[in-house]
Amino acid sequence: MTPQKEQAGESCCQRSEEGDKGVATPTMTEAHPVAFDAPDGGWGWVVLVATIVVLALTLAFPSCMGIFYTDLQTEFHASNSETSWVPSIMTAVLHAGGPLCSVLVERFGCRITVMVGGVLSGMGMAASSFTHSIIGLYITAGVITGLGFCFSFQPAVTILGHYFVRRRAFANAMSSTGTALGLATLPFLGHYLHSELGWRGSFLVLGAVLLNCCVCGAVMRPLVPRLPKRQSKCPAPVPEGGLKARVGVLSKSLATSFRRHMAFDLFCSNHRFCVFSLAITWMMLGFVVPLIFLVPYATDHGMDQSEAALLLSIMGFTNIFVRPPVGLLFGLPWFKGRHIYVISVAVLLNGLSDSICCIAPSFSVLLIYVLCYGLSMSVVGSLVFTVLMDIVDMRRFPAALGLLSIMESVTLLIGPPLAGSLVDRTGEYTYLFLACSITVASSALFLLVSFYWLDRREAAKKVVLPTLDTQDVSEHNLVPKYQYIRVSVDGKDDRSFTAMERVTSV
Repeated sequence: MTPQKEQAGESCCQRSEEGDKGVATPTMTEAHPVAFDAPDGGWGWVVLVATIVVLALTLAFPSCMGIFYTDLQTEFHASNSETSWVPSIMTAVLHAGGPLCSVLVERFGCRITVMVGGVLSGMGMAASSFTHSIIGLYITAGVITGLGFCFSFQPAVTILGHYFVRRRAFANAMSSTGTALGLATLPFLGHYLHSELGWRGSFLVLGAVLLNCCVCGAVMRPLVPRLPKRQSKCPAPVPEGGLKARVGVLSKSLATSFRRHMAFDLFCSNHRFCVFSLAITWMMLGFVVPLIFLVPYATDHGMDQSEAALLLSIMGFTNIFVRPPVGLLFGLPWFKGRHIYVISVAVLLNGLSDSICCIAPSFSVLLIYVLCYGLSMSVVGSLVFTVLMDIVDMRRFPAALGLLSIMESVTLLIGPPLAGSLVDRTGEYTYLFLACSITVASSALFLLVSFYWLDRREAAKKVVLPTLDTQDVSEHNLVPKYQYIRVSVDGKDDRSFTAMERVTSV
């Protein structure tokens, strides 16, 4: 081995030892901070289009499961609560897989992770068409498909944040139109497939449609080149002391990796991230429930299923046309630092709009509801990732998004089943929409008041007393002045010896 190779190996192993001691090993983007500049265009527009398609196929998909809600109840003889677990588990796993997705992104990159997610989601929906029990549907459509959605959705959002910095607000707003695009097209597609093939054939075809995430992932080429093999693959240090020492080193390594991919330190130290994550988690308890139960609510009161599906599509088209101008508007310099207040007001209006469904189950009333819900949802969807990128460092964004997704998954998991249980006990859907309205509106008030208090507290900290440089405090006998006099030793000016003479002002 040449001296150069030995030196490289020693430096590599030295970095590994530092990582074992608890020092966070720099990720690829941290190790090469000047290896690339965000293009804010160019191939970034291709990545933006791919992200839009991925979000259309992932985030909007669980909300469109209401098209098959009645058929699943009839097929498996299930109650509202039991049937609602299918989209609930799907949505919860979509968010709960964040830390695992972060590990895959760091190890294999965003491109491969998105493609793996497309394969998983397609296989999960295809397998769902062959299930003969509601439990099997929980596993295939819920766990497998939801995990595939997670592996596709989060890396797409992460790589978009690296491609766009100056135009990040606009790029996030445009990418969020993917959810609107899915809400506008998937109900029509689901209704058509349901009328032609039934729910089993529809699930099989939808599984093939979800494979398009693999195509989208293929165009998400990384901005940072991979590290050379001699740096990325260094031999792990062999612990001494037997099995106990090996287990200790492994536990410490797992703990370090867990801390890196879960932003618990941010949750404790960054008060804004703590408040934002708590508010969004509480909001999700009632945010997506109306989308799942809107079609069953309309059809239960005699509305044709095609008209009920049209309501979801109208909501989706509203988002498509509103989100781009919202991104341009709130991307202006005046709104910098004010995004949190805009999204708080939007969440409040979204919660209050749910109470419109309590008026009457007619098409005209529900049309007003989906328009109000769609407008407020457009602002929330356009700014949620922008706000998160504003309050945390971009290098910690994947970890912060992973922790936020874990927290959201809890409320997303229990929200629809609780709503279904409420419908089973009362026999009315109006109580469901009223509960969602109170939940979402209260989260908006908490977010608004908390950030206003944090801003006022930070503003108060900036108002400090005049410093010693701007005021002669000696006139008020507050602090004595000190004068330093250099002393010569043996006729030489020795910098290591100084004498201090205290001078008191009169």
